[in-house]
Order: sequence, then structure tokens, then C-alpha cells
Amino acid sequence: MAKNYTNRELSARYPTDLPAWKKLATHFRDDMRDATLRELFARDKKRAGKFELQSGDLTLDYSKNHLTATTRKMLTQLARQADVPAAIEAMFAGDAINKTEGRSVLHVALRAKIADTVALETPGVSEVWEVLTKMESFVERVHSGEIKGSTGKKLSDIVNIGIGGSDLGPVMASRALRTYWKDGMRFHSVSNVDGTQLHDLIRELDPESTLFVVCSKTFTTLETMTNANAARTWIIEQLDELAVQYHFVAASTNHAAMDEFGIRSDFRFGFWDWVGGRYSLWSAVGLSLALVVGMDSFKAVLSGGRRMDLHFRQSPLDENMPVLLALIGIWYNNFFGAQSQAILPYDNRLDRFPAYLQQLQMESSGKSVRMDGKPVRCDTGMIIWGEAGNNAQHSFYQLLHQGTRLVPVDFLLSESSALATANCEAQAEALMNGTSDDDIEPYRVHAGNRPSNTIHYRKMTPEVLGQLIALYEHKVFIEGVIWGIDSFDQWGVELGKRLANERILSRGE
Repeated sequence: MAKNYTNRELSARYPTDLPAWKKLATHFRDDMRDATLRELFARDKKRAGKFELQSGDLTLDYSKNHLTATTRKMLTQLARQADVPAAIEAMFAGDAINKTEGRSVLHVALRAKIADTVALETPGVSEVWEVLTKMESFVERVHSGEIKGSTGKKLSDIVNIGIGGSDLGPVMASRALRTYWKDGMRFHSVSNVDGTQLHDLIRELDPESTLFVVCSKTFTTLETMTNANAARTWIIEQLDELAVQYHFVAASTNHAAMDEFGIRSDFRFGFWDWVGGRYSLWSAVGLSLALVVGMDSFKAVLSGGRRMDLHFRQSPLDENMPVLLALIGIWYNNFFGAQSQAILPYDNRLDRFPAYLQQLQMESSGKSVRMDGKPVRCDTGMIIWGEAGNNAQHSFYQLLHQGTRLVPVDFLLSESSALATANCEAQAEALMNGTSDDDIEPYRVHAGNRPSNTIHYRKMTPEVLGQLIALYEHKVFIEGVIWGIDSFDQWGVELGKRLANERILSRGE
């Protein structure tokens, strides 16, 4: 079944032509467009429990959405008619579901166990555990002091040099897992090409104890290599040229370029073309994170991702957390006309998670052409934005409560703080119910009827983080399957890159 997925004829599979899509359009018009969330709860006192789902350490409360059991049934019918089950198996089988680049999509293999039989025959998959073992040895040797800086000092300041997923992933995860940092280890990052990040950072770094982790599959990415070369110059100026071999490690596959740069062979970690940048935290791109939090915590992140993978692969569509999130997203995007979605973590350590999801969702779903080269017939990705919840309450919540635009919300709630829990639950209730007092001034009226999901977890741990990341990865994939787009390419960013390189070359820089 999975083998037929990428070869199927898509031209007759526009989602708008599917019977379930047409039924949803009628259901929206006749039943849901004017229904309020207050009415849905009034009709069914047990609604909250009927629209709640648990997977691993995560609990999804999706009761505060404009949907009923009938809506859920129609949405899952849409997923089935769009061949979602076959698409899921095609990914885990290693089929080339990244059709425009002719590649498999196997970030799931990076966190799998051999017994999971995830695309074991795909070239490179058998090497995953070798690279992980090499990473573990390297991390342990740095922590023990066996691997030192060129002057014999212990390496304690880890600087990740990357861009896009090679920056957003390690930065987001390092902040989320701040309480897991090993004693004496510090995480830093450099990504912007203007040079100010590195300039400001080196003022607080001791070159003798600094290790740069350069993340670039090709070792040619303009921003990354500009910063890497500037860092190399600094190390040489502060120490000497030989020091480059002690203070730089790379996640890359371009050995000739690494030879020229001066990175020694045992300080190199490879990954594969079936690992997209925004899905690469699970690979050697996560080395900077592993160096700071330790390999046990890094492997716990992988374990959390695998736990969500198993749920995603094995659960029925109507009990499948990533699938339901995707279907709810399509419901608001394509039927209610929502143009954006807010991601609001009530856990300050997840303050970079909205930015991480911006790339994951907008680079994956920002497509206007289907995999068969034909234009889409419906809106695709929404604009993703957000901020840590308590700060956001004093920033843009005004628009969420009383603005003219419908903005569905995902609340991420750590239950380890009573104050954060109270604030988050109050905001979700206020968005849903608004105010019902007819005597107050018009400018005080909250119309309510604003939808939200709440994803609960007890506290932020490496395994919880892995589950959260994988949850949204799969959610994005399912949206793309239903729209018929390739969620794993990013041709839209290539033109700007090419023009920038041409301008640089024309100026002789």
C-alpha cells in the first residue's frame, strides 16, 4: 500500500473534490458557522472529556474548538479519503515522499530503534546508530576532559554556528532544557550574517575553553560559513592556527571543505540527504545540545520523539494526536478562513518554540503548487506566530480577545507552576466565553467564541520536549498530505539565496 503512495495520480485528488470536503463545507454552512462555543458546552455537560486525548506525557484538550462529534467524523473521513494512512506508512517505509527532490523523509529513523523497522534498507539508515555512538563518545570525552582545548583547558563554552533549522532547533532545545545543562557547560549560538552576534559574543568567551560546532550539510551555506570563518580567524588571532583543530567540530558531509577549513577527521559527524534542515535537531546537528545537556538527556529527547512516532503510526485517525491537530488546523484555515495561528507556551523555557514552529510550519506549508506541479485550489499554510504566554498577555492578547480576526490558539501548559496554570486556563476560558453582561460599555465587551487547544504536560523534560517537537512535525506532514503539497522542500527560499550570492560575487566580496 505504501509503495503506491508517491506514484499515485494526484490530479484527481484535490481535497476540494473529495466527498468529505464537500460534506464539511455543507456542515460548516448549515451547522457550525453560527454556533458558539458556549452553546456547544451547554448542549453537552461532558464535552470536555469527549474532546480530550492523551499520548505519552501529553494531554490534548481540544474541546474549545468549533467542532462536534459529527465534525470530527467528517474530518477523519477527509483524512482517510486523502490517503493519510498510506502516506504515514510511506514515510516510515522510506519512500521518496519528498517528491520534488526525489528523497525519503526519515527524521523518524534518527530516533527509532532497530526493532521499529523504519526504512532499514534505505541507504544511510544503518549508519544512524554509528553516528549516535560516535557522538556519545565525543560528548563523554569532552565532559571528562579527555578532549581539551589547544592549551589544555577544559572545553566548556559551546557555540553552535548554523542558520535555519541548524540554529533554531539547538537554540530552542537548549533553552527548553536549561535545567539539564551540565555543571560548567554553557550554550551559545551564532546565526545572523551581519556579524554582530559573533562580535558581541566573543567579548564574553575565553578562546581557550570555547568549542565551535559548525552545522552545514554542504559546508557552503553563506551565513554559516561567514560566521565560521570569522570564528576561525578569531581563534587563530587569540591562539594560533593549530588551535583550529582543537576548537572546531562540524556536522557536515563535505569532507574536502572541512579539510581546507582544518577540521580533523575525528571531529566530523555526518548526516544524510533525507534529513531536512528543519527536522535535523535529532541528527548530528543536535551535537551542541548534547554537549551542554549530556548524552543521556539528548537520547531522552530522541526517546520522546520515538514515543510520539509510535503513537502516530499505530493510532486510529480519530485518536491520533498529530492527525487531529492537522485536521483542526485545516478546519480553521480552509473553512473558517483563519489566516494565522498563535502558539502560546505558558512555560518560559519554551520561549523560542513559537519561532521554531514558524520555520517548521511556514517553510513546510508555504506552498501554492502541488506535487504534480498544478496550482492548489485552497489555502495552504497559516502564518505562525507567538510568544511566551504571560509576556504575551501584556503584548498582543488584546487582538486575540477583541480584534476582528479569528486567530486559533495553541496553549502549551506546564503544570509545574500554579500561577502559570491559572493564567493559561483563565485566558482559554476568556477567549471562549467572553462576557455576557449586557449592561457594560461596548468597548468592554468580549465577544468570546475564540477557539483554542491546550496541550498539557506535568513539567518540561527532555522526553516531553521530544514528544512536543514530533507532534508538530507530524501535524505539518498530515496537512501537506491532504493539500497535496510537498511539505519537505523549500524552493521558495532558493531565489533569494541565489540573488544574494550573485550580488556578493559582483562586488568581489
